[in-house]
Amino acid sequence: MIAKFKLFARKECDSAEVSFSKLLILLIALTCCVCGLFWSALYLFVFGWGIVTFLPLLFVLIVGSAIPVSHYLRNHKILVYAQILCIMWVTALIQWSIGSLDQSGFVTAWSFVGPLVALIFLSFRASIAWMVMFILIIFISAVFEPNLFDNRPSVSQQTKGLFYLMNIGMASSVVFAASAWFALTIKKEKSISDNLLLNILPAEVAEELKVNGKVEPKFLENATVLFTDFKEFTKIAASLSAKEMVTEINYCFSAFDEIISRYGIEKIKTIGDAYMAAGGINDQECPPCNVVKAGLEMQQFMSTRRSALEKAGADGFEMRLGIHTGHVVAGVVGIKKFQYDIWGDTVNIASRMEHHGDVGRVNVSNATYEQVKDKFTCEYRGEIEVKGKGYMEMYFVC
Repeated sequence: MIAKFKLFARKECDSAEVSFSKLLILLIALTCCVCGLFWSALYLFVFGWGIVTFLPLLFVLIVGSAIPVSHYLRNHKILVYAQILCIMWVTALIQWSIGSLDQSGFVTAWSFVGPLVALIFLSFRASIAWMVMFILIIFISAVFEPNLFDNRPSVSQQTKGLFYLMNIGMASSVVFAASAWFALTIKKEKSISDNLLLNILPAEVAEELKVNGKVEPKFLENATVLFTDFKEFTKIAASLSAKEMVTEINYCFSAFDEIISRYGIEKIKTIGDAYMAAGGINDQECPPCNVVKAGLEMQQFMSTRRSALEKAGADGFEMRLGIHTGHVVAGVVGIKKFQYDIWGDTVNIASRMEHHGDVGRVNVSNATYEQVKDKFTCEYRGEIEVKGKGYMEMYFVC
């Protein structure tokens, strides 16, 4: 049944949000039509046939007719306007024909659903106009109601109580359901936006951006930067289709994301086939040894992945990985597609450690070695000439 309802006023270009709006107004309209039939039957039982009994049927006739018209014209706004107008004015006419707010059990409480429907399906500005109309209905009821109709039916106290229960209780339930839907939708959208922001920025940086609208640059004394790069990437990528290449890179980098997350390391960015991350730049404690552990796991993952691909008759990537520890400056740059990044000589040296490493190994600088030597067995490589830096001591972590 719901699958058929989803075809209501459908257009090929409809987004998921528009499709949901069309389904929602259809369900609201059908529910209100059922309620209209019930109200008409109730009024027939209490008052007999007359204008009070006819008005709920008029509501059903107008709104019910708007459903096929909206579907045929592929324009659900027709049903929205029909629903708003009828629920505001027909309920007002019912109250005036019964005689008063008290005798009708405050049936005009349903009129407030009109501005609410406008707020959901039209716009905030449009809902203001409908809210003004609701206030006008209340004003007319308060000032002119006693003179609007003659020969009003008499209503017993028990019937009044039933009317109050049905009108205020059900109208309040509708308003509560709509408000709950709004609250849950806002909460869901906020969660989605927060998660997207956390995919771009460290948690404390994202929070600072939300609170202050900007992020102050930070000087970090002891950051540990990790670089990776695939050996002969261009050559191997040439043998793959575009989809195969992107799928494989995504598979590897997703595994890296999971590994560094376990060690409190922050991903900085990817540049082609290069992956850059850093520890010690967020509030979570991340000593250099955590970065080294992550590096070892990343190399182990690449070795396992390459073996699996070779057994399947495909080529797998081999990877170099370098680590250096030192001070960096961290901050957010740009206003469109902004990016969290780190700068400083530490970043350059970490890149050199990767460049002078071997595939399958974790190459660290002397600065990193001094902080992890008590945790790992390291193989001294001697002093190696580094472009722009002269000779630097390097170590392989075993």
